[in-house]
Amino acid sequence: MSRHHQALMVWIAVLPTLTVVQLVLGGLLEAVPPYLRPPIVATLVVPIVVYGLLPRLQRLRARLFKKRAAGE
Repeated sequence: MSRHHQALMVWIAVLPTLTVVQLVLGGLLEAVPPYLRPPIVATLVVPIVVYGLLPRLQRLRARLFKKRAAGE
């Protein structure tokens, strides 16, 4: 897999995950000092992305490329 595809898949996984976590925890994080918010959010988002979303995206990408190769 090229670095460009890998970067795109990470972006596709990280952006919505960050958005959802910040929307869900926004009210709770208001009481937390601003310098602690990024590590808290990252601690939640990184495992979700690495163990949950990226493997699924990689399987989806593999299926799409397999279908594309079979169709050509």
